Amino acid sequence: ISISVKEKKKENNDAKGGDKSKAQAPVSSAGEDRAILLGVGMMGFSILMYFVLGITLIKPFMMSIFSEKSNCTVMRADILEDWIECSFMCGVDCRGQAKYPCLQVFVNLSHTRRKVLLHYNDEAIQLNPKCFYIPKCLRDRNELLSEAEKIKRSLHHSNGSVFPCYYNPEKKPEDAIMFRKYDTTMVFHCLFWPTLMLIGGALIVGMVKLTQHLSQMSEKIQLCLGFPFVNHLLFDKITTEIF
Repeated sequence: ISISVKEKKKENNDAKGGDKSKAQAPVSSAGEDRAILLGVGMMGFSILMYFVLGITLIKPFMMSIFSEKSNCTVMRADILEDWIECSFMCGVDCRGQAKYPCLQVFVNLSHTRRKVLLHYNDEAIQLNPKCFYIPKCLRDRNELLSEAEKIKRSLHHSNGSVFPCYYNPEKKPEDAIMFRKYDTTMVFHCLFWPTLMLIGGALIVGMVKLTQHLSQMSEKIQLCLGFPFVNHLLFDKITTEIF
């Protein structure tokens, strides 16, 4: 009987020891799991933003040939007699034909002292290399002509004034653009915000992992302090891992 009682006590002690060992196992709380998911989601979304913005904005910026900056002075602005044909949508499966006036602007490029044809941006020169800008295709000819004349008067008022422009002396020596569609400020914002989100997500995941690691070390130290007979070498090893 005494032997059976001792065996039962031993089993109870083993069960308690097993419970203690199970209690020491690291368990992530629901808040930590949500924080890790948030951090991983932020990093994944930032990588997706890199991919999308890289194709739609950064790649056209890198491929733009008008990279040299200079100063331009308006010399002449004329509306050509021959209008340019265009098409517009007039409904479902309906496409109408119209024409728009072509405004030509010639400027003096300060770096080369040459007379070049000015365009509004690099997209306008791709659509029509003869005109300053590409208006919206409309049926109302008077409205299109009024808009072109308004821009012409504005350019004439600035005749003689110097403004920044962009050109390429090798590939497009006869052309210049007033604005770049994708400038360095836009590219900076396209890279800054995804990078900030990526760093924030990495910090969230890193802080959660650090908190879990420190919690495990704290439990080990409490276990060592609770049992004086624990080997001092084990305690020194744990404190070395922390510090």
